[in-house]
Amino acid sequence: MKNLFSLEGKIAIVTGGSSGIGAMIAESFVRNGVKTYIISRKEEVLQNTAREFSKFGECIAISADLSEREGILKFIKKIKTIENKIDILINNAGTSWGASIEKFPEQGWDKVMDINLKSIFFLTQQCIPLLKLAGNKETPARVVNIASINGITHPNMPTYSYSSSKAAVIQLTRHMGADLAKDFININGIAPGYFPSKMTAFVEHDAEMQKMVLDKIPLGRMGKTEDIAGAAIYLCSEASSWICGQTIVVDGGMIAGAG
Repeated sequence: MKNLFSLEGKIAIVTGGSSGIGAMIAESFVRNGVKTYIISRKEEVLQNTAREFSKFGECIAISADLSEREGILKFIKKIKTIENKIDILINNAGTSWGASIEKFPEQGWDKVMDINLKSIFFLTQQCIPLLKLAGNKETPARVVNIASINGITHPNMPTYSYSSSKAAVIQLTRHMGADLAKDFININGIAPGYFPSKMTAFVEHDAEMQKMVLDKIPLGRMGKTEDIAGAAIYLCSEASSWICGQTIVVDGGMIAGAG
């Protein structure tokens, strides 16, 4: 019981780990003794984040484009030259697109689906051998897929591909979770509410919009690092060894308080 939430000595990959929720999770891992690889396409931001987090422990930046299979295979080839197992995979990389239903472009659909959904499936697929080598019956390897409350309720924004992709992530988490449990790989998800990120910047910088959002959150504030870190640490620690295929909502009560 004493080390129920310990991640000391684990090896983790966090996609989209250079900013937003990905960076929050990555920082919490590094501070808790996890050797953490952060993955992103934007080299400069990625390296800056890795340098900052390296003050607290091991954080390694690897630039990769995970929206295409070629980029995923290139990344897997590289990580296999460094590590012979991976304990934790956080599928966080994501993007959004907004347009009216009448004008929503195919590009906005495909780009979001490729990054938010397709990359989760194929990166996890390619990581299975490394995850298998880390997991066992008592201590399974972990995969955490970052979904969104917008995949559960109406987002009240014209982000059709985003909400659809996140709903699909929740179902994919159930499906893969059940199928890979036999290999001692626990797959679960987190559906965050409003956290500071590039996607929610429009809320943070608009006082009227911020008030409107906060009024819908029973706990009366946006999420902070500790909120998402707590959920991620739980799903990657011994404490959740018997949790499989589930998606935890971390939203300050927003869905619970919705009419």
